Amino acid sequence: MNVAILFSGGKDSTMAVYAALEAKEDVKYLLSMKSKNDESYMFHVPNIHVTDLLSEALDIPIMSVETEGVKEEELDDLKAAFLDLKDLGVEAIYTGALYSVYQKSRIEKLGDEVGLKIISPYWHVDELEYMRKIVSLGFKIMICGVAAWGLDESWLGRIIDDDTIDELVRLNEKYHVDIAFEGGEAETLAIDGPIFKKRIEILKYKKEWHLDSGVFVIEDAVLKEK
Repeated sequence: MNVAILFSGGKDSTMAVYAALEAKEDVKYLLSMKSKNDESYMFHVPNIHVTDLLSEALDIPIMSVETEGVKEEELDDLKAAFLDLKDLGVEAIYTGALYSVYQKSRIEKLGDEVGLKIISPYWHVDELEYMRKIVSLGFKIMICGVAAWGLDESWLGRIIDDDTIDELVRLNEKYHVDIAFEGGEAETLAIDGPIFKKRIEILKYKKEWHLDSGVFVIEDAVLKEK
């Protein structure tokens, strides 16, 4: 099928790209919803501007859509984007949904309304196996936002590896931190991986920390040959 990926640049939407390519889908577009609301219920916000660079790194065209991020109203912007993609010949949308019924149900409702199939290849996956798979495949996933007990400023900018996952298992046991961050404990950004034609190199960044949460803000980044 001709498909598009609902793409934030995080680990889950990047894995959705991987799953679509593995399924031999014709990935026509990435769809990046750029919310102006840091507290958007539907869309990933930290470093969403880097998706334009990731599009080039993946060699897949991107459709970027700005939204005010108002709860429920932001769905109208997503629906309009779905209609535009359908007009361009897209038949299905892949998402990185793991356990969020709030997001998945709304995306599927929109898909039904406009006549697009919605595919969430990792829905209800075993989270520990999933995180191990991401690392074993060779994806480089950076933690760019944290908001949970046990995740302090030192986690910002960290690349997820097996040691990181081991720590997350311990934090899950102690604080019930979700291993795959499905509770909003952390936000991520993919900077390299087996499906990347080029890798992201970060030239300038800053860390913003507020009492018990923080964000790794990428101010400048470039593509590098692999």
